[in-house]
This record gives sequence, structure tokens and C-alpha cells, in this order.
Amino acid sequence: MLTGTLVNALGILAGTAAGLLLGKLIPERLSDSITKGIALCVLYIGVSGTLVCKQPLVMILSMVLGVIVGELLRLDDRLNALGSAIERRLSRDASGSKGRIAEGFITATLLYCVGAMAIVGSLEAGLTGSHATIYAKTILDSVSSVIYASTMGFGVALSAIPVLLYQGGITLCASRLAPFLTDAVIDEMKAVGSLLIVAMSFNMLGLTKFKVMNYLPAMFFPILLCKFL
Repeated sequence: MLTGTLVNALGILAGTAAGLLLGKLIPERLSDSITKGIALCVLYIGVSGTLVCKQPLVMILSMVLGVIVGELLRLDDRLNALGSAIERRLSRDASGSKGRIAEGFITATLLYCVGAMAIVGSLEAGLTGSHATIYAKTILDSVSSVIYASTMGFGVALSAIPVLLYQGGITLCASRLAPFLTDAVIDEMKAVGSLLIVAMSFNMLGLTKFKVMNYLPAMFFPILLCKFL
């Protein structure tokens, strides 16, 4: 049942290893330009994903309620504290540069967990035993890991752990969640998740400092709101 998620995590690790090797060959100025180019691609992915939204009111309320929950739980602070703790232990990432472990861990974790394929693929694996969507996601994540690791370092590899927990948890709970996840609900969850990806791309471009993790609970409020709206 968890085969797809395990393959996904291994793909991230393999991509990171390749990226770390390539990173040593890329000058810092070029590395910065590549990071910004990736951020523009992430922005496109986020904007295109929001277009599936058919009930803007659900999106608005989900964002408001989600950030209230996220701020109360201080999710962003906790994720940053975890990244900083790992960074202090390792002191230097695999590419030899300081201060990038937390950044790579947080950016990659959000990118790999916020996307719609993580939810839909995990549900598909839990309900039907098919891992096709997760395998497709694995290819995308592996390629992204190569690029991110070449610029952000070893922290990208650590995102494999949240991916295992997040996708594995959804897969194991799929039978209980299925009755609530109609096509309309999944579309709104995709739209909210894509909006978070847009916010993350702004952070990568240095335009804003959204605490994206605090908005993550917003992805799950369409399950409740679509029932009433």
C-alpha cells in the first residue's frame, strides 16, 4: 500500500545526491539565477492550479480559517525550529555551504507536500492500490530535487521524511476519507494548495516572507466548507 510513497521518498534522496554532485560544478551567480528561474516555474504551476477553483468563497474562507489554525499552532515556527536544530547538528551541508539546510528542508517539504498530486495520488494508492499518480509525482520530485539540491544543498534530502509521513498517513486513512472527498472537494483543495504554491514562489523570489506552513491547514477546510456551501 505504501510502495508508491516509499519510491517517492527514495526518488527525492536520489535526486538530492545527483544535485549535490552537480552543485559543486555550478558557480554561485549561476546557481542564484537557476533558483530564480525555478521560482518562476513554481509560480506558473501555482497560478495554473488555482484556475480549477469553482467556489471562490470556499477558497477565501479556507484561507482565513486555515491561517488562524496555523498561527495558533505556530506551524511555521515549529518547522523552522526543526530545520534549525538539524542545521546546528550538522553545521555544514553536503555542498559545504553554511546556512542552507533549513532553507532547503522547508522549501522542498512545502513543495512536495502542498501539491495536489500528493493528496490525490495517496488516496488513489489507499483506495485502489494503484500508484500511477505517485510514480508520476516521483519523477517530478526527483528532477526538482536535483535542481534544488544543487542550489540549496543537503536539506532537500530531509524533506523525504515529511513526504513519507504525510503521504503515508493519507494513504492509510484513505478508506475513511474517501466518502468526504468528492470531485468538487478535491478541486477546491487543489486550488487552495496551488495558492500556497504561489505564495512560496514569491518567497523564493525574495518578494515576500509568507509563513507558508501556517497556511497549510487551509488545504483541508474545503472538506468541511463544500458540504455547507
